Amino acid sequence: MQLLYWFESIRTPALDTVMSLVTRLGEESLFLLIGLFIFWCVDKRKGYYLLTVGLTGTIISQWLKVVCAVPRPWVKDPDFTIVESARDAATGYSFPSGHTQSAVGYLGSIARFTDRWWLRVICIVLALLVAVSRMYLGVHTPADVGVGLLISLVLVLALYPLVESTLWFPNRMYVILAGMLVLSGAFVVYMELTVPPVGSSEVLMEAYENWAEAHKNAYTLLGAVAGVQVVYAIDSQFLHFPTRAPWWGQLVKLVVGIGLTLAVKELLKAPLLAFCGGHDAAHALRYFLVVLVAGCLWPMTFRFFEKYAK
Repeated sequence: MQLLYWFESIRTPALDTVMSLVTRLGEESLFLLIGLFIFWCVDKRKGYYLLTVGLTGTIISQWLKVVCAVPRPWVKDPDFTIVESARDAATGYSFPSGHTQSAVGYLGSIARFTDRWWLRVICIVLALLVAVSRMYLGVHTPADVGVGLLISLVLVLALYPLVESTLWFPNRMYVILAGMLVLSGAFVVYMELTVPPVGSSEVLMEAYENWAEAHKNAYTLLGAVAGVQVVYAIDSQFLHFPTRAPWWGQLVKLVVGIGLTLAVKELLKAPLLAFCGGHDAAHALRYFLVVLVAGCLWPMTFRFFEKYAK
């Protein structure tokens, strides 16, 4: 907490704004945007690498959150204040830092596979700035940030040679994805076997909200990982969608594709929850279908754009 109090002492309105913008680099939306851009427009294998690092890291960090149940810094120390604009995004338990894990995951992946030294430096600097921003804003301790960073760093280094080897041994990707599926399935089983906190006190109500968030995330991750496995099977066996396109084609692919993916994600939410009786299994089914749209349905149009690529 001493380091957090030091960050609190140097806060200024201008620096608060800067750090609030920096910390957004660790949000799910940017991970989705960068991941789909690489997957659709740059290199599918590198896209799979980024997605496996990000999804595996998220499963591990979300599981650790609910197992360790570490409260946020301002809960542990009521005298400590945070930057209020960061409160809404600081949901769930504190340990480890999900923003740090996400940012180090996708930025670290780019730094690992790029040959451009300047891009590698930018990615490393931005990832470290996200980690610092979480402490500056007061929503995570150094332990939260350090473990989140370590999780993604290990995955970045460990998964790169495995995913690269699929160039010569394509079936290895099934093994990697199967491991992710087992891990996400185990997370779901753990959450189903965990008794949710009950009670009317403020502490127990907050504990229940954190449990409910983790329960939802477990099913969401299971659906997303299962979707990636099916997408890889369909594309490697039948679709073989290209990533080449002229600049305007890449722009159309990205803008329309992101819009379509987000629309499907939002439009399916209410009907699937109704279909599943409000159970979080609806989120597994929803994200499974969203990944199929992003990984198979929309890429069916990519051969049209490839025709115009020089």
